[in-house]
Amino acid sequence: MPEDQHYLVGLDLAGRRVVLVGGGTVAQRRLPRLIGAGAAVELISPSTTPAVGGMIDAGEVVWHQRRYTDGDLEGAWYALACTDDPEVNAAVCAEAERRRVFCVRADAGIEGTAVTAAVGRHEGLVVGVLSGGQPLRSAAVRDNIVEALHTGAIAGDRPAPDATELPGVALVGGGPGDPELITVKGRRLLARADVVVADRLAPRELLDELSPDAEVVDAAKIPYGRAASQDFINATLIEHAKAGKFVVRLKGGDPYVFGRGFEELLACAEAGVPVTVVPGITSSIAGPAVAGVPVTHRGVAHEVVVVSGHVAPGDESSLTDWAALARLRGTIVLMMGVERLDRFAAALLAGGRPGDTPVAIVENATMPTQRVHRFALATAAAEAKAAGVRPPAVIVIGPVAGLLPDDLH
Repeated sequence: MPEDQHYLVGLDLAGRRVVLVGGGTVAQRRLPRLIGAGAAVELISPSTTPAVGGMIDAGEVVWHQRRYTDGDLEGAWYALACTDDPEVNAAVCAEAERRRVFCVRADAGIEGTAVTAAVGRHEGLVVGVLSGGQPLRSAAVRDNIVEALHTGAIAGDRPAPDATELPGVALVGGGPGDPELITVKGRRLLARADVVVADRLAPRELLDELSPDAEVVDAAKIPYGRAASQDFINATLIEHAKAGKFVVRLKGGDPYVFGRGFEELLACAEAGVPVTVVPGITSSIAGPAVAGVPVTHRGVAHEVVVVSGHVAPGDESSLTDWAALARLRGTIVLMMGVERLDRFAAALLAGGRPGDTPVAIVENATMPTQRVHRFALATAAAEAKAAGVRPPAVIVIGPVAGLLPDDLH
């Protein structure tokens, strides 16, 4: 193959129709950057992974729930054939050729009319590397360039793995969502993973930076919808690690803050699998912070309680003393509480919290779709519903939620 077979170019896909055929983990890796580029993405597949389903539910992708048929690429600017059926991928590429639409074929890159570059980012700079027919080499060179940019060093090869970390499982906290908020160590281990077991709230753009031979396992948990069971996740981590693969469990926020990370560590320990824990920036603190809400402030709040909204007041399995929380004067950070905010608010009001207690709700914290709402406790549930507030969201209750920049001193 000629070294210059592929012409590296950046496409402006904003508002333009892009057709992606296939709803599996390859789509899960490709969609975030297409969405981030503003493409009008239409997905054609009989089924999807839960994470892809989450993007559909959020209105980021239009889903045609059926198999691909000839004619689906009419009016498209760009196409991606990402199914696990070579015949379907070949048919998509054939239609694209007839319609003069550039097309990526995920299962046989050189047989499409376009290939996906190994892409990395550093402070607004996009680094793309192509090495025709050698995706592993492209990814390795990309990693070297990005790491050199991150550290200021010049490296000829990818860093050698640390024998104290590999193999086994790494529980990596990915932070609140923005891919730049993962820790340096987390990103370094992620780049070396053979298998990535990824949560829905983990920084999804990072999946597109993985080595092409890295396997992605979708462990998404959709609130009140489809969810990977914890037993399945534990078994997946152990199975791949015992097969000699390095497994990264990529989680949103911090693994130990309502992330069930310690359950996974215990399961691995019982199976004799070594585990490295990489803390992450927890959304309970970072979410409010990026929205201008400090969870503590001198003279305003000297205490913070982070509470799971997975179990509502009055449920038999609840371990939370809501009457005690109501008596506190500091900050309550409520995670996973959108769907039953009315019950949480009612419990706090019944316990003595004033109805005018400020409430701030941060949706999709640190992401381009972030929204911030400010209510009073007495009306927060109704107003949040009227505003169309949806998870993931962090709810802050207390005087700090009413602070604005002019109040800070």
